[in-house]
Amino acid sequence: MTTVVAGKGRERMISLAAAVGSGFLLTLMVHFNGELGRYGNALFSSWVAHGTGTVAAVVFLMVLPKRTPSAAGVPKAPLWAYLGGLSGAATVMLTSSAVNSALALSGTLALGLAGQVLFGLAADRWGWFGLPSRRLERRDVLSLALILSGSAIIIFLGRAS
Repeated sequence: MTTVVAGKGRERMISLAAAVGSGFLLTLMVHFNGELGRYGNALFSSWVAHGTGTVAAVVFLMVLPKRTPSAAGVPKAPLWAYLGGLSGAATVMLTSSAVNSALALSGTLALGLAGQVLFGLAADRWGWFGLPSRRLERRDVLSLALILSGSAIIIFLGRAS
C-alpha cells in the first residue's frame, strides 16, 4: 500500500513540475514570438513559430519511443479537437502584438492567464468541448478575482516611471 501512495506522490510531483515547466516555456515562447513580431509582424511570428514547431514535432516523432494503440476500442477524436492549431496561430499573433505594447511580457502573461481561467471556468460550467459540466463555487470566482487583481497590480502599479 505504501508503494502505491509513494508512486502517486511521485506522479503528482512530476505533474506539478511539468505544469511549472510548461509555464516557463510558455513565457519564453511569448517573448521569442514577440521579438519576431517586433522585427516583422504578428503573422510572420505565427508562421515562424508553427514552422519551427512542425520541424521539432517531426524530430520528436523520430527520436521518442512510439506508442501505437490497438485500432480496436480506440475512439476517434471529435472534429473540433483538430482545431488546436487555429487557436494556437491566433494566440501567437495576439501575444506577439500585446507583448510589444505597454503591457510588456508580464502584463501580457497576466491577462493571458486571466483569460485562460475565465474560459476554463465557463467551459467547466457549461460542459463545453466534451467536459463534464460542474457548478462553480465561490473559490472559483475568488481565484479569478485574485488573478485579475494581480494582473491590475502588474499592469498599473508595476510600471517604471
